[in-house]
Amino acid sequence: MAKRTAVSQEATAKYEADVALAARFDDLFSQAQEAEQALRDAQANRTPDEELHRLGMDLDGALTDVMRAAFAAQRAEIGPRGYDDRIYRRKAMATSKVRAWTMEAERLLTLRESHRLTGIVRLPRPLGPSPSGSPYGQGELPGSGSTASPDGQTAPPRRGSAASSGDNGALPRAPSIT
Repeated sequence: MAKRTAVSQEATAKYEADVALAARFDDLFSQAQEAEQALRDAQANRTPDEELHRLGMDLDGALTDVMRAAFAAQRAEIGPRGYDDRIYRRKAMATSKVRAWTMEAERLLTLRESHRLTGIVRLPRPLGPSPSGSPYGQGELPGSGSTASPDGQTAPPRRGSAASSGDNGALPRAPSIT
């Protein structure tokens, strides 16, 4: 019978870091719940968009932290040998405790991604002139055929743009078949 390979020091260090992070899961989860409640309360009170954006970003950070702790708990449940031995890791992934942590971590990941897509208030970009003084950007005017680069040199009009095609239509002409 072959002797098992010893766990590397790198795997042991990663395991210990994951155990430490997994131990904080309950605390991080309660912080995420508090951040979510603060955001929901602010939404109910019709708080200004800047505050909603800040609270949404706080919830995103809290969800990220608790999700990382759940994945760390999953790796910690597998054990230090799982960092070096892919077969051992794969077998351990089928156990009920590891599957429970996997489901929780993936649920938190989905929740975070859903929040990023729909839960963070988008702030409008500030209107006004650019640092160059032009509302259209540095040296660029609407409809002009050339644009100025930051060093002041002008570039020729882009191929296919309205200024180079000769007509003012928004779509390019269809090629003629001959």
